[in-house]
Amino acid sequence: MKLDILAIGVHPDDVELSCSGTLLKHMALGKKCGILDLTQGELGTRGSAELRLKEAAKAAKIIGIEVRENLKMADGFFKNDKEHQLAIIKIIRKYQPEIILCNAVSDRHPDHSRAAQLISEACFYSGLIKVETKIKGAKQNSWRPKAVYHYIQDKQLKPDFVVDISEYIDKKMEAIQAFKSQFFDPDSKEPESPISVKNFLDVVKAKMTVFGRDAGFEFAEGFTVERTIGVNDLFDLK
Repeated sequence: MKLDILAIGVHPDDVELSCSGTLLKHMALGKKCGILDLTQGELGTRGSAELRLKEAAKAAKIIGIEVRENLKMADGFFKNDKEHQLAIIKIIRKYQPEIILCNAVSDRHPDHSRAAQLISEACFYSGLIKVETKIKGAKQNSWRPKAVYHYIQDKQLKPDFVVDISEYIDKKMEAIQAFKSQFFDPDSKEPESPISVKNFLDVVKAKMTVFGRDAGFEFAEGFTVERTIGVNDLFDLK
């Protein structure tokens, strides 16, 4: 199956929190989208790897994506090395996405920026014909996505562009809340975490209004890029 957009997150729920509105919008435009989680989020303060996988499957169903995979890398201890790059390259070549959305280049959680660099480099090496990979014994063809865009997470980075997701905000929030173990629950006996505080989801929504405000959108998701952005038509700019 060929995808138009592959959204990659180091933890289950990264994609939902940061760019699921963009996926929903492009799926409505007829694009095929998928999600790749690098880890099971097993070091998270709340929940467990098994529960996070179940929640991820529920969120995927809410979004309606074509495919969701998990590489089960070690949460917190994965490295940007050949082994981990090749694991991602196999997925890139398997689905041949035109666009990759991935973790923030700088953030509070060190996994996020490390994953951003790992994924970016894997995208480059995936285009080299001398980097060989196989799936079920079959040699894969090289494939390099046309663009890598980094979504913005906890740290309030300045976006290079924003995507209007105003029509999809309710569905996005529904997908986020599929990860019930991670967010505020007055009956929970688990320790509090930075994302389990009562107002966290209000903050998430407020950040989307901030991203949208300057562009004239009610809600938007922000992205940064590693290269200069080009446009074909000045009238396409908002």
